[in-house]
Formats: sequence, structure tokens, C-alpha cells
Amino acid sequence: MADSFSLSECDVIGFDLDHTLCRYRLNESHKLIYESFAKYLVSEKGYSEELLSVTPEEWDFCFKGLVLDLEEGNFLKLAPDGTILRASHGTKAMTVEEIEEVYGEKKEWKHFKSINGLYARSAKYYFYDNYFDLPSALLCAKIVDSVDMTDGQKKYDFWKDIVAAIEHNYKTSAFKGQ
Repeated sequence: MADSFSLSECDVIGFDLDHTLCRYRLNESHKLIYESFAKYLVSEKGYSEELLSVTPEEWDFCFKGLVLDLEEGNFLKLAPDGTILRASHGTKAMTVEEIEEVYGEKKEWKHFKSINGLYARSAKYYFYDNYFDLPSALLCAKIVDSVDMTDGQKKYDFWKDIVAAIEHNYKTSAFKGQ
């Protein structure tokens, strides 16, 4: 670790939850968060071991401002007016035609007006609006891919398991033996 810290070397300055000035290494943090969630889901919830491997290209999936439409298993990038700019089903990019088939010709996301422009969470959608959430976006996308390959129902009810992984990882006992 460096002996000195220079604010001029920082792209972004922020404070941690306890108002501590921190220097995060996002690539390393993302990998650590992803791996801990994936290990929990595989060992405790019986998810496929395929979740444990991530290619370097898959990390490009992680960027702020995504919305997970939990009803459809789609990830959306929205314009300020709620129009869908682009989308993927799981990790697979959707064509304009596929987006219109699910969301209509105007490509308006039906929940946008209900949140009045505020980022919120519900049982139907989740906004990825911070760096700590981004690894779970990739994880959820890979789960959608897995569900599509194994489950004819296409019901995306994995969110409760993601919440359980988050709760597990932030318990003091999760850090034992580290």
C-alpha cells in the first residue's frame, strides 16, 4: 500500500457509510463481492456452479443505471423519460424488435411513472445505482440465463436468494476465518 494519498490521483471522491474517506479498487471489490455472493448461492441455495466462473468480458455487463425487471428477467437502460434505450434478457442483448415485443412500440417501461423519477426498489424491479450493487447485476443476469436453460416456466423468483446472500455477507460471522 502506498505511503501517501493524493486527491489529485482520484477520479471520484466519496465517503463510506460511516463517513470515512476511502479509496476503493473497484475491479477487486467487484470480484470479491461477486465471488462471495456466488459461493453462497451455490453452496447454500443449490444454484449452478457455472455462477462461480466469470470471463473478463462479462464484467462489461456491470454499469450503473441498469434496472432489473424481475417480472421479465430483463435488464434495462432507460432514458430520463423512461424510454428503454437498450435491454438484455439475462446477459443476452435484446434486439429492438424483442424490446418492442415485450414493452410495446414506444418502448416505455411500465413502472417508470410509478416511481416518479426516483430510484426505488420493489418486488417487480431493482435499480442498480451504486458500485456495490453492480456485481449482483451480473450475477442476476447469469441466473436468468441459467433459469431459461433449465426451467420451462421462466419464473424469475430468485430475488429472495440474492437478498439472503446480501444478508449473509454482511453478518459478522461471514468474516470468520478470512
